[in-house]
Amino acid sequence: MKKRIRFMFLAFIFILSIGLAGCNNDSGGKKTGGESGADGGSSSGGTLVFGRGGDSTSLDPAITTEGESFKVTKNIYETLINFGEQDTEIQPGLAESWEESADGLKHTLKLREGVKFHDGTDFNAEAVVFNFERWKAGNAEQFYYYNSQFGDVIKEVKAVDEYTVEFTLNRILAPFYKNLAMSPFGIASPEAVKKHGDKYNENPVGTGPFKFVEWKRNDRITLVKNEDYWQDGLPKMDEVIFRVIPENSARMNALNTGEVDIIDGVNFSDVESIESNPELQTFYRPSLNVAYLGLNTERGPLKDKKVRQALNYAVNKQAIIDAFFAGAAEPAKNPMPKTVAGYNDDVEPYEYDPEKAKALLKEAGFEDGFEIELWAMPVARPYMPDGKKVAEAIQKDFEDVGVKAKIVSYEWATYLEKTRVGEADTFLLGWTGDNGDADNFLYVLLDQDNIDSNNYARYANQEVHDLFIKAQSTNDQAEREKLYKEAQLLIKEDAPWIPLVHSEPALAGRADITGFKPHPTGSDLLATVEFTK
Repeated sequence: MKKRIRFMFLAFIFILSIGLAGCNNDSGGKKTGGESGADGGSSSGGTLVFGRGGDSTSLDPAITTEGESFKVTKNIYETLINFGEQDTEIQPGLAESWEESADGLKHTLKLREGVKFHDGTDFNAEAVVFNFERWKAGNAEQFYYYNSQFGDVIKEVKAVDEYTVEFTLNRILAPFYKNLAMSPFGIASPEAVKKHGDKYNENPVGTGPFKFVEWKRNDRITLVKNEDYWQDGLPKMDEVIFRVIPENSARMNALNTGEVDIIDGVNFSDVESIESNPELQTFYRPSLNVAYLGLNTERGPLKDKKVRQALNYAVNKQAIIDAFFAGAAEPAKNPMPKTVAGYNDDVEPYEYDPEKAKALLKEAGFEDGFEIELWAMPVARPYMPDGKKVAEAIQKDFEDVGVKAKIVSYEWATYLEKTRVGEADTFLLGWTGDNGDADNFLYVLLDQDNIDSNNYARYANQEVHDLFIKAQSTNDQAEREKLYKEAQLLIKEDAPWIPLVHSEPALAGRADITGFKPHPTGSDLLATVEFTK
């Protein structure tokens, strides 16, 4: 009863504070007035509403692979190592420093002292050990990212003292530190994990700038300022609300009417009107993505490499770019963008050639075509502004070479799960890189180890696998790039995907927003965002 009375009292104070904030605001109840920033032109406090296309699937970042979840969890949790503001160069995070042994098998991290989880418990080396042991001991199909980024490479994680943790590896893992900086490896409160058990994904507790308050499925997730955050002066906002607005046009309308402050999934055709509106501004996410049509290599005619190659020749990528990206993208020929070291520009792309597609289908015994399902993404993603329309364009391209494709879709979480377990013939998906390393695209998405995880095409090639493991197991960057380039040639020949585009996604927001810096990984830290006066 005492807890209930205390909660009601705090709720009353919170509601009262919002009401008072609204009295000081001339623009939709978002700004509180606050104190001026260092430049005298910023106002801290208030509520930031972020409009997005889909709901999160989990608020435990360790058990999901999709970006809508990481948008939120990036602001609740912190990782041992950080990326730069708008790049994937590693920087201190919850670990202030680190060193690697001469043989590359031991990594010793010195942790930041005085940091607490949102539940008031201490962040320390034992908490780090708890998280890694949880991920390692768990079901590989549940902790997808731990399995794909570390697998059986980590032999032991040990607390040397209260603020020193030591990792011992079974072999060299070249992207080890970059992996640690990825959103899935946000450090959770051990006590909260134990307390909530299977419901922890709905009750997240980290050390980040914002604390979880409420999750209304398919509507909104509300976070509030962590008053005890270890970085002085952050976060700037009192509250962040992530609103789900599935349609791009509806999200754009919500921005125009002041219902939301920032939106992603901006239609490329809307950019010109946004930039001509003095009340709005555009933001661009540095490109680190690929959109693709996956071809399930275990289903029907798609088992045949010639059929998969034929479908690659059938798709007019430039027409898709012109129609749905307003030209603001480039055709993809590899599973990763040019910005990633190890990209093989010597790979010859599958040009748009319907006649070549028909000839290959004839060679494969499908001169009269066949029927398949083409799964369309139900949400807008940075690399895919409109999954249904793109699917319709590809459906027409397939029809032109005699392949009849039935378009299918599901709610986002269901779509991902059914695709993961191999129920789709062909499926639209994409990937925004987590750490800027080729391993995070090639090994994670196309290695046989990751079937039933992130390898939705269920592609297996032992020669490709061996190249990936060799590339992981050396710190010689030139050798790594050579190995990845060899692998891309083999992947192109096997054609488990139709790589579609690499885009530079556009976001939009109110003109008076400062401090918002979209990250190439798609996980945006909102601690520095505020409204100008």
